[in-house]
Amino acid sequence: MPVAAKSAEPQKSPNRPAGNGKGAAAAAALGREEELRAFRDMLLIRRFEEKAGQLYGMGLIGGFCHLYIGQEAVVVGMQMALEEGDQVITGYRDHGHMLSSGMDPKGVMAELTGRRGGYSKGKGGSMHMFSIERNFFGGHGIVGAQVSLGNGIAFANRYRGNGRVCLTYFGDGAANQGQVYESFNMAELWKLPVVYVIENNMYAMGTSIHRATAQPDFSRRGASFDIPGEQVDGMDVRAVKEAGDRAIAFARSGKGPYILEMQTYRYRGHSMSDPAKYRSREEVEKIRTEHDPIDMVRARLVETNRASEDELKKLESEVRTIISEAAEFASHDREPDASELYTDVVR
Repeated sequence: MPVAAKSAEPQKSPNRPAGNGKGAAAAAALGREEELRAFRDMLLIRRFEEKAGQLYGMGLIGGFCHLYIGQEAVVVGMQMALEEGDQVITGYRDHGHMLSSGMDPKGVMAELTGRRGGYSKGKGGSMHMFSIERNFFGGHGIVGAQVSLGNGIAFANRYRGNGRVCLTYFGDGAANQGQVYESFNMAELWKLPVVYVIENNMYAMGTSIHRATAQPDFSRRGASFDIPGEQVDGMDVRAVKEAGDRAIAFARSGKGPYILEMQTYRYRGHSMSDPAKYRSREEVEKIRTEHDPIDMVRARLVETNRASEDELKKLESEVRTIISEAAEFASHDREPDASELYTDVVR
């Protein structure tokens, strides 16, 4: 098996535009329907997160809330590469992963507001939602814990011989956790069908990767275990889909794990309580203006005459309606009965 190759120069400065690695040049074209699906799915995540931010400000969402605004191309592109039955597990910045997996926005929003119609019956909140029907295994609040759990799912796939692959997402901050490397070792040793997707948004919980990370090229983190990896433009859904196809096919064929470092960027702070003063407003605005994943798809659709402005406006209107209905449901659904406190608990 080839050792993880360095497919792009490491980031030189936290001020560089996100996603300017090799993946950008290698991005394959998507068909009209794929581009429209990507546009719609990314827009759904963006509008959902904006509404969640509003509800949080109104006091309808309590506890922690980590928004995914800016990173939409990662989950949408990877989801487009999956087959029916493949699984997804991630950390606590998870709303986008849920929606991309096909979970109902009403159920996700209701969980955020602690209502009985939520995916965890109002008991899990932002960081702890699951859907066996959609093969989504959480949402986990412990930094890096999902990586070992993803190995467990992949081991079950290998044991059963079902041909399924588990996507295991984690961030640049979690990439420095010890259990991640224990998981790498086991996954390669047992040739587990797992793809590790490192969402490198450059700042972890608030510290630049260049101040906290000795090796900022996360695609090379599996080199000592002989796990191949590559850097991908995580702001371009085409590059994500192409890299996802390649990595998932590798894992599904029995060759073992694969690492994808998605060079992406979050527009908001680490959580709703983070003012993000560790970076400049100009840096955020530059990436919003030049690298926004939704704007890039929209521009391609219009410039290539594959979709008219009216078609896209209609899609935008449909998404707004879905989000409005989700917020309405989540605001007026009943809170769970006190007896629910003791259900679904293993004693």
